[in-house]
Amino acid sequence: MLGRSIDAVQNLFYPTRLSEGMLITVSGPPGCGTSTTAAGLAETLGFDHVSGGDVFRELAAERNLTLAEFNELAEEDDSIDRALDRRLYEIARERDELVLESRLAGWLGGDEADFRVWLDAPLSVRAERVADREAIPVERARDESAVRERSEARRYREYYGIDIGELSIYDLTINTARWSADAVLAILVGAVEAYDPADDEGTWPIEGVEYDF
Repeated sequence: MLGRSIDAVQNLFYPTRLSEGMLITVSGPPGCGTSTTAAGLAETLGFDHVSGGDVFRELAAERNLTLAEFNELAEEDDSIDRALDRRLYEIARERDELVLESRLAGWLGGDEADFRVWLDAPLSVRAERVADREAIPVERARDESAVRERSEARRYREYYGIDIGELSIYDLTINTARWSADAVLAILVGAVEAYDPADDEGTWPIEGVEYDF
């Protein structure tokens, strides 16, 4: 079914693949479907997929720490956040044909990114998804998500001067509560495949950000 929906969208646009060599960033809060969408987008386009979680696990392995140990360390040492962001920043400048997924991927990708995507959904919807995934009460998922998002917003502003709620930098923003996961993926694939550089009048600039890694 997914293949048919993607084909239907793609057939409306260009017969040739203009996505070769692209860097696409996918960002959004927990429970909005970034991991599923980014993985599906990479598979459909034949790109690699790198997530913030992948890099976090790599950093833990480099320090010979378990994920639990590294998580505990990260709560006390902000250099872990900065190391993660630095690695993602470097990946965005070293690789193409890549879907880069993290909360700050769009900001860290900057002008290197060909498409910056932000996914979101109402907190009530995201809380239900997180609760189902982690087998915890919905109220707990909602409260923990809200606390986490406030904490992240504060850190990003303090670290780099980034307002994570500023969505103008993104080329596409999608409320994933309105469509199925297959349909969200089809929308993104259609947008990427429809892209024609000749029609491109420019991305929204990223200004006033200083990366102190």
